[in-house]
Amino acid sequence: MVYPCLVTTIEKPVRQSVSLPARLARRVRTLAKNRKTSTNRVLVELIETGIESKEAEKSRFFDLADKLSSTSDPAERKRIKEILARMTFGE
Repeated sequence: MVYPCLVTTIEKPVRQSVSLPARLARRVRTLAKNRKTSTNRVLVELIETGIESKEAEKSRFFDLADKLSSTSDPAERKRIKEILARMTFGE
């Protein structure tokens, strides 16, 4: 009997051509060499980390926006507005 929760789905890799600036390509090769892995693996890890970071930043933004709409404390509202402004427009 096959248990659905135990069956793993393996995603088929998709070949994607990406052009990197020379300086960045050197850094990726150096990371791969230091980790004793392939440049492809390093690129995949960096992309995954970047996507997770962007999703976490987006989630934090919406959490703060919800908090802003639910708080009535003027000092807290001002603090949250400043954080949201920095997140949106930079420092």
